[in-house]
Amino acid sequence: MKPYYQMGSEEVRRHINGSAQPLSAEQIKANQEKYGPNELAEGKKKSIPVIFLEQFKDFLVIILIAAAVVSGFLGDFESTLVILVVITINAILGTVQTVKAEKSLEQMSAPTAKVLRGGIIVEIPGREVTVGDEVRIEAGDCIPADGRILENASLKVDESALTGESLGVEKEI
Repeated sequence: MKPYYQMGSEEVRRHINGSAQPLSAEQIKANQEKYGPNELAEGKKKSIPVIFLEQFKDFLVIILIAAAVVSGFLGDFESTLVILVVITINAILGTVQTVKAEKSLEQMSAPTAKVLRGGIIVEIPGREVTVGDEVRIEAGDCIPADGRILENASLKVDESALTGESLGVEKEI
């Protein structure tokens, strides 16, 4: 069998759906049971104290801690205190940034999708997209799943989160 990107639109539909028509309600339910929800398996979340303690694993922070210890042994308690305060503030700021970034990613990973179901376009949670759904994408939409482009008119995709490219990448059928 050829990969989907080497097949024509109708051939892809027939291979996935069994016909050139969009998925029926029964096929949607069967695919969702067979393939599960459209979401990545989440790993165990780290607690805030663990995130805080991880801030001290950086090589430069370890050097600063060593400098604070040496200053303490030499009797320069003022320098020791200043270094420890700076390290602690750095760890607090790093923890806050990490927690905010995780919350932001959670919001980004829960988009909605416009799919063709029952002959009409409906908006559903991205986790309900299943194999064989025809996803309709407009300017500014997040792409909720991997897929094969069946039709397109000057589609550019922002892949910067994956590749670091600053410009949109043009896609074709």
